Amino acid sequence: MTKDVITLTPKMPDPMTVLAGLLSGGPDKLVGTTGEDAVVQLCDPEGRPLMSVEAPLLVQVAGEAERLLGATPPPLPFWWTEARATTGVGEAERLAGTFSARLASLAGGSAWPPEAARSLAVVETDGVSVAPTPAAAQPAVDVLTDKVAVVIQDRPVVAMTAWLSDAFRAVANAELGLQIVTPAGTTLSPAVRNSLPGWPSRWVVQDERDGYYDGLSGAVLRFQNGLFAPVEGEGATPMDARTPLAASFQEVTDTGERQLAVSFRTVHPADDRLVLGGALESVWRELTGEPPAGWGTAEPANLPWSLRQLTDLAHDRSPEPTWVVVVGSPERPGLATVRITRTKGGVEEDVTLAFGYGPGEEPPVDALTRTAEVLATRHHLQSMLVQLRKARRDLAVPPRFEGPGVPLAFVLGAEEVREMPGDRARHTPLSEPPVALGPKTRPALYYPLPGDPSDLSGWQDFERLMRHLKGA
Repeated sequence: MTKDVITLTPKMPDPMTVLAGLLSGGPDKLVGTTGEDAVVQLCDPEGRPLMSVEAPLLVQVAGEAERLLGATPPPLPFWWTEARATTGVGEAERLAGTFSARLASLAGGSAWPPEAARSLAVVETDGVSVAPTPAAAQPAVDVLTDKVAVVIQDRPVVAMTAWLSDAFRAVANAELGLQIVTPAGTTLSPAVRNSLPGWPSRWVVQDERDGYYDGLSGAVLRFQNGLFAPVEGEGATPMDARTPLAASFQEVTDTGERQLAVSFRTVHPADDRLVLGGALESVWRELTGEPPAGWGTAEPANLPWSLRQLTDLAHDRSPEPTWVVVVGSPERPGLATVRITRTKGGVEEDVTLAFGYGPGEEPPVDALTRTAEVLATRHHLQSMLVQLRKARRDLAVPPRFEGPGVPLAFVLGAEEVREMPGDRARHTPLSEPPVALGPKTRPALYYPLPGDPSDLSGWQDFERLMRHLKGA
């Protein structure tokens, strides 16, 4: 397994501290840079990286080290420095551990995992070499084939780190799939799950009983023809592979935890005075009573929540799209991913948001109509879907079966209602009529979906509604 070693320090590691860390392999190791000099690497005699170190990140958001590492960090703000050892090279793993131990010793703080950073001594690496592989050019990628890039992660939560974000972009540009391999017990951040593209990309979980399986579908996998792919079950045909499900994937326990999932899209007229993020903040305030705690372009989310900074970032990157992750306070777990895109229709914000609730905590479903009205009347809402799911309060995605959520409501924005022919949007096959939101002359419509949480009737109502609105 590739080893990520993370140092959490109360002050930024200064150049001399980083240099002391880089001398972990002795004074004769080659040093290189990549990622516009944001990543420093210790290399073998052929220039191939043994260890890659990301530039230190100032974290100003409470709860991120606990959420992603289960670690206790220094008081806010603190610095987060990641070192990634090259796969399959024991000396590289020790280099990363010694680098982290030296940073923690000189700058104060601690390392994760603690057992990786126990020695300050120079690591003997004479004669150590890294196998030549195209993946060496991308620090997050461990195996590269003509079909997929494989990333091996051994941490409690696979997060959308700067490393992994770079890997997503690289495989997209190369038109490859991305396969993330983890040990059993690891979970995904929702930010990673929401960003993982379709086939052949997948989450591959190591398993004692079945070898490997897909952490999101449960299909038993084997590495064949350059990628992890489902195995064929007994009696397979060209039309039905009859892929078996991993036993571990099917071991499900109802803990009483739930998530309120909200996905919506807004389309704003392009304007120099446009402020982005207001729709998400409004939803957050309506459903939790407080604004988001922080945001960032990767995890950990390191910046305090700021509409102005988010807007400035999107403006600077335009016409390229902007992707960010937004988190809530530890007291009310919440996480959103936001994609901002400039289109012919204006500036679009696509938001996927979830809040977690434990046993005895009631999701604020009575606030949904008011939340929808705020979006429809103030933030150019195009559409919104709300679901209630049986899922973990901490929002982490486990390699276990999680059933579909129950759709609670669908909302159609005022402009979309106006473009519907006749009274199609107002007269639907549902048992309850839609609720008009906003001005009577130009309303948005809120469609309650009173499905039974014990079955899929809510989705049946939703599908009937979608077919009706499309005129099918």
